[in-house]
Amino acid sequence: MTRSGHGHEGSEQRASSANDTATVRASPADAVGGGAGESNVEVLHSGVLDTLGKEITDGRLPTGHVLTLDLLEERFGVSRTVVRESVRVLQSMGLVTSRRRVGITVQPRRSWNVFDPRVIWWRLAGEGREAQLRSLTELRIAVEPLATADAARNASGEVRSRVVELSSMMRAKGEAGELDDFLELDIEFHTALLRTSGNEMFEALADVVAVVLRGRTQLGLMPHQPVPRALDLHERAAHAVANARSEEAEDAMRELLAEVRDAVVPVWGNPPVGK
Repeated sequence: MTRSGHGHEGSEQRASSANDTATVRASPADAVGGGAGESNVEVLHSGVLDTLGKEITDGRLPTGHVLTLDLLEERFGVSRTVVRESVRVLQSMGLVTSRRRVGITVQPRRSWNVFDPRVIWWRLAGEGREAQLRSLTELRIAVEPLATADAARNASGEVRSRVVELSSMMRAKGEAGELDDFLELDIEFHTALLRTSGNEMFEALADVVAVVLRGRTQLGLMPHQPVPRALDLHERAAHAVANARSEEAEDAMRELLAEVRDAVVPVWGNPPVGK
């Protein structure tokens, strides 16, 4: 077990705190929510939380490492209230535990809430990117084809029309290379299918899928233009949903996600090793 306190390690951490916080604030906040309108306390809290979250999820703060409130106050130059709130959120994510006379202890990956959108973003932005991409892509392959088939059976007329409209707009934006607009349409498309599946478990994964789609774009893991086959498959899935053809909808989504898998395989690297 390691402990952060005074001495050489603590001095290095304190010296880097200003840079750490500045870097975190420059991170794409849209990936996990938040942004304009935050109070100063919320901004400080977000900076502390994001820095610690990234350091834990990429292993710079390893399992068993112990922090103290005093150290964190000194390192980030913030109030005890801000530190306590950041630690409380990290605890809710399973990244740390906090006990009197022991301190704040970093937890192993098996304890983390790996479906929390902020945890996903930290892992995508860190050294564990390859393992996170693998996990998320395999999750999508397992879930989204079935959710799309369910949407073909259960969606309202309004949603059926909207997914066709979205797929058409995605083609236009994709072929024009307007990736930011394409991304927002893509998120709405996949979210609509998950949330109209009629399966509450699938619906609960909508935010997870949104984060991975946003992360792939903001972290430079998307091509400059979507490949034509992906645009075709979005349209095929949309029209199948619109016409209540559940098997075709499922097949189209499965093919689409196979294309996504093939696109990210080169950056997967080695299989993840449990911590």
